[in-house]
Amino acid sequence: MYPEWLGDPTFGATHGVRFPYIAGEMAHGISTTRMVVAMARAGMLGFFGAGGLGMARVQAGLQELSETLRHSSNWGVNLLHSPNEPGYEDQVIDLMHHYRVVNVSVSAFMDLTPAVVRCAAAGLHADAQGKVNRRTRLFAKVSRPEVAEKFMSPAPIELLRVLLDQGRLTADEAALARRVPLATDVTVEADSGGHTDNRPLTVILPAMLALRDALWRRHGYAEPVRVGAAGGLGDPLAVASAFACGADYVVTGTVNQRSVEAGTSDEVKRLLTEADLADVTMAPASDMFEYGVKVQVLRRGTMYASRAAGLYEAYCRYDSLEQIPAGVRARMERDLLRAGFEEAWAATRLYWADRDPGQIAVAERDPKHRMALIFRSYLGRASHWAITGEPSRRADYQVWCGPAIGSFNRWVAGSPLAEPQNCTVVQIARNLMEGAAAVTRAHQLRSYGVRVPCTGVYAPRLLT
Repeated sequence: MYPEWLGDPTFGATHGVRFPYIAGEMAHGISTTRMVVAMARAGMLGFFGAGGLGMARVQAGLQELSETLRHSSNWGVNLLHSPNEPGYEDQVIDLMHHYRVVNVSVSAFMDLTPAVVRCAAAGLHADAQGKVNRRTRLFAKVSRPEVAEKFMSPAPIELLRVLLDQGRLTADEAALARRVPLATDVTVEADSGGHTDNRPLTVILPAMLALRDALWRRHGYAEPVRVGAAGGLGDPLAVASAFACGADYVVTGTVNQRSVEAGTSDEVKRLLTEADLADVTMAPASDMFEYGVKVQVLRRGTMYASRAAGLYEAYCRYDSLEQIPAGVRARMERDLLRAGFEEAWAATRLYWADRDPGQIAVAERDPKHRMALIFRSYLGRASHWAITGEPSRRADYQVWCGPAIGSFNRWVAGSPLAEPQNCTVVQIARNLMEGAAAVTRAHQLRSYGVRVPCTGVYAPRLLT
């Protein structure tokens, strides 16, 4: 049993990789181009964390990757759902098509949008034998079966008609889109950092695999959708258990923030090395603040979660900034915004004037929306302060993090991977996969009655 044998062999054949392993996209560029390049050169797949970045940074990242990895297809880019900025998705997809990005991982989608359907369907063509070939392979990260079903099914006719009417798809592309599932790979996200429903992997993964098989039979696809596992994968036992449950590939995120290549500050990396299993909590999400969506973040060493929760409570209770009691307002202005509401709105207005002027027009008509934009400015900057290591805002760091960080820290303690300079994204990946293979071999022996311990069969080491 070798690491290459874990998961579905078609994953490697399709994506041109040696191991069924992905370094997942961490938004705001935490998953850097450097990380993606390192993974590609090591025979694995990595996704650039384009979510939340401005168009200039997204374009710069895509240009760098397309030039550096021009002869490789085992790299990809993230498309993060932006319900408050529908035009953002289309702009990112236009850039992806321009730079011929083959693999796109879509995340945080609660429903399909015309943009995500266009991303998957544009470029579909049939060969001489009638097989449908793709220009873009879509990975969908999901945590709910009802959302997974949308990505495991053919593109909806109504959305294809919209795209046809807009001239964004050809008639042939729309017809072929009805013959194949929207996504080639669906990643089941369990108790992860960032957007998560906190579901146990051993509960949600079997349900998704059964759904995949049912849809495969119903639609008669030539090949089934591959189903991967993410969330809670911080040591070899967890990775081996994901494959044992039937995962075709695995995706890591939280643990990669400790890597040399991660686009976050040294201070955040230090906080992460000190975190244990229970040092995480849920907090309001900046991108879906008004919907009450939460993300999982680091609790230890930061006050972000409690402060963000206070903002959301005020948003739900009051209809405008003027209704907020003087004492509450004073604390918000002093501790969180560090500016008066008027000054905070001026800065927020300037940001949206460049990114999406339509948000300003709505805010000037709707006082509650203006309040939401100001509160979201704190939430959004909190992740930026963590990434840059802003010392004056240490208590406000928003660090997306799942409980896997605790298991990872316990596993690597005292090993070469505990040293910051050795903890590269490739060493993390190779050790997790080597360890998962060793755990699987030990389990095979135990299943035949050989007394082999379930832990300690593999210790982290520097692999070449």
